[in-house]
Amino acid sequence: MSTVSVVEELQDVFGVIHQAVLSRNAAEAAPFVSVYESNLTLQKIADDLQYRCEVLEQTVMDQNTEIEKIKDEAGGKGPNKNEVRQREKIEKLQEQLNEKLRAEVETTEAALKTAKEISSLKDTNTAQDATISSLKEENERAEKTISHLTAELTDAQSVSSLAEKQYMGLKDSIRSLQEENDELKKANAELVDRVVIEKEKMVDQMMKMNEMVEKLQKEVEMLRCLQKQEEKSPGWFKRSVHTDDPKINLKQEETKKSESGRRWGTLGVICPTEPKLVLQAHAQEATAVRYDGTGTDLVATASSDSTVKIWDTGSGQVRATLRGGSGYPMLGVDISGGLAVGCGSDKTCRVWNLRTQRMIHQLAGHSQKITCCRLFQNEKGVITGSADRSLKVWDISRSTYRQTTTMRHSSTSNSLDVSNDAVTVVSGHMDGGLRFWDMRTADRTADISSLHEGGITSVYFSPSNNTHLLTSGRDSTLKLVDMRTCTTLQTFFHGDFRTLVNYASCSLSPDGVYAAAGSGTSGDVFVWRVSDGKLVSRLHGHGAGVCGVAWGGGGTNGQQVASVDRNGVMILWA
Repeated sequence: MSTVSVVEELQDVFGVIHQAVLSRNAAEAAPFVSVYESNLTLQKIADDLQYRCEVLEQTVMDQNTEIEKIKDEAGGKGPNKNEVRQREKIEKLQEQLNEKLRAEVETTEAALKTAKEISSLKDTNTAQDATISSLKEENERAEKTISHLTAELTDAQSVSSLAEKQYMGLKDSIRSLQEENDELKKANAELVDRVVIEKEKMVDQMMKMNEMVEKLQKEVEMLRCLQKQEEKSPGWFKRSVHTDDPKINLKQEETKKSESGRRWGTLGVICPTEPKLVLQAHAQEATAVRYDGTGTDLVATASSDSTVKIWDTGSGQVRATLRGGSGYPMLGVDISGGLAVGCGSDKTCRVWNLRTQRMIHQLAGHSQKITCCRLFQNEKGVITGSADRSLKVWDISRSTYRQTTTMRHSSTSNSLDVSNDAVTVVSGHMDGGLRFWDMRTADRTADISSLHEGGITSVYFSPSNNTHLLTSGRDSTLKLVDMRTCTTLQTFFHGDFRTLVNYASCSLSPDGVYAAAGSGTSGDVFVWRVSDGKLVSRLHGHGAGVCGVAWGGGGTNGQQVASVDRNGVMILWA
């Protein structure tokens, strides 16, 4: 019921009450007025009768006195005519007096009765006055309520008018946005057509280049054979292998450089000290970063712009741009060998073939956004975690994917990781707890509750020790956990280190000596020594809060550490 209808009903009710009080007062006051007037009349009559009685009594007394005088004067004489007349007159006066006395008594009784009625009417009138007073008070309260409701109604009408104006403004904005969206869709369709045409041209060029490379490789092999034969021949002079083809010479120089260059593993783990490459990886916030687990020179990033990008860590060039659901942020990414996976807010996880850059699977089955994903090392399975409080395992070994296992729990999983032997999966949750799962039975084997305050944002198995893992929490700390004893071995923190997002990731160095994570406020990357928990390096370079840090094994160029921030910038550290 609206405020207007309530006010109108209250006005009607109090109007009816007011009319009823007036009618009752009119009905009960009129008899009282007539009785009062009658009482005044009777009082006047009684006063007149009283006065006449007093006069008659005085007359009787005077007559009796005269009779006595006459008796005294007459002595023993018999009654005369005058005396007889006087006696008759006295008797008449006595009768009149008696009648007047009776009338006075009746009048007095009537006056008493009238007085009682008047007293009763006065009591009734007093009660009516009290009722009228209470009704007046109720009427005043009702009028105040009506005025208050009227004011509220006026405010509500003004708010409604303002909301209506805002609604009309939003409708206009939506209409303009729809028009812009239609124009963008048309432009996008045209762009897609152009991209398809350009891609077909690039495919043709790639095929020609592949044919050329094969031809050049054959020529190089032939030249190497000739060079070996000449080296075996005797003589003071040896012919140098040379060709007029500049492509063959360039290939030979690149081969020499690659053979003489440093490969990963010769110098061990490199603790980063300065930026090697600063790249504008995405137009919007970068949400995740992950190195190729097979040791190539590739790193993958995910972003709120609905894309996953594959980067060359040596040159900083984009190898592939993989697109997800339009308008839905990508929240997780992983890369291994020839596959990349990305998950996001559209409740799906996508699997791409890096060689063809085509999506080969779109894993759908979660009821809410997918927050994290990991590829198994054999590249035949994917595990995903979702806000619907479940983990799902997917078989992608065939052309048609198959969901094999669902593991349910009581809290949203923000992150997960797979052990080196692919037997154990650990998941970090919003309730601050860790949960361990056996992939052979899909059973939960252990549970560490309230490890972090405010939720866990990242979990990472140690590459050097399959029983240790690193966690990051919303309480702005990192913890090294022993999964055998479910105890915390080391806690890493700093006064300027803050974790601000639920997908902030941390990482361990390949030898397990260092732990790294980025601050969501200062934009610095912090590196701690695992053995004693001391800060060994603080890297500056980001202009916004860091969302993720990854520490890979290093490919042929030895580059190992990458970080991404909320402005979409990725830094490859050296």
